[in-house]
Amino acid sequence: MEILGIDIGGTGIKGALVDTKTGNLTTERHRIATPKPATPEKVANTIQKMVNHFNWKGLVGCGFPTPLQHGKCLTGGNLHETWKGVQVDELFSKKTGNEYSVVNDADAAGLAEISFGAGRNKKGTVIMITLGTGIGSGVFLDGKLLPNTELGHVLYKNGEIFEKYAADSVRKSENLNRKEWGKRLHKYFKHINLILSPDLFIVGGGASKKLEKFVNHIKIDTPIVAAEAGNEAGIIGAAMAANFHIK
Repeated sequence: MEILGIDIGGTGIKGALVDTKTGNLTTERHRIATPKPATPEKVANTIQKMVNHFNWKGLVGCGFPTPLQHGKCLTGGNLHETWKGVQVDELFSKKTGNEYSVVNDADAAGLAEISFGAGRNKKGTVIMITLGTGIGSGVFLDGKLLPNTELGHVLYKNGEIFEKYAADSVRKSENLNRKEWGKRLHKYFKHINLILSPDLFIVGGGASKKLEKFVNHIKIDTPIVAAEAGNEAGIIGAAMAANFHIK
């Protein structure tokens, strides 16, 4: 089944048509910069542009960078505070006329990796960690998703969450070198490893392409691998979630 998958991020909104049986993109990926400020109205307008680009009339799956419950946004996340309480799938549907399935973006990326990538046929607990504007997470037990985890919001110290300490956006804004960033990530992964004792970590997001440059600074026993779908995992997983009707 072919579905339009859209990955909504803090800096960019990316989309492509996806064959949900194979996990392959059937079109070139299209990217539009996330509007500033990323209010519901402006993001909905951008989704309209994405749908128009593909001239798409069918089901759309969206990965969304905030905590969600049955398609409703629980916080503004890294987008805008006015998203809190918005029923995202209904907003987009009213804007474009398409039917939408909306899931957390890291859950979407994890679905792609569990089905077709680095987590395929892996038993036990597998955790997808996306490093980008924020830190997202997807937790799987024997291939089954536990939705809406927010492990980037685990407290670091003095009330500060790890996302504000170790996200890729923090590396860029504070001009951290790979060693400095790697040491911060070590604290984060060590903490999550202690809490959940997973069998595998998969790293996604933009940083997944450069994992070898910092992974040696993360000194834990649990294997850490890069997402095989790379930055396309969110698009693929969003389309798959729509196919599964996970909301």
